[in-house]
Amino acid sequence: MKKTETKAPGNKDAQLILRLDKAERDEFVALCKAMDTTAAREIRHFIRKFTKKNRRAAKE
Repeated sequence: MKKTETKAPGNKDAQLILRLDKAERDEFVALCKAMDTTAAREIRHFIRKFTKKNRRAAKE
């Protein structure tokens, strides 16, 4: 059985690696923590919102 066949629905199976300034990253992580969220959650939220907003424009 393939690994992907054993996964539960909704599990994350890909990574996005990016480089950014350490000070920006640290501030972002601290703000997320202060707001009782995680950096990963907020980045996923941004990606979903961005793709939903721009999906049609990319097809044209």
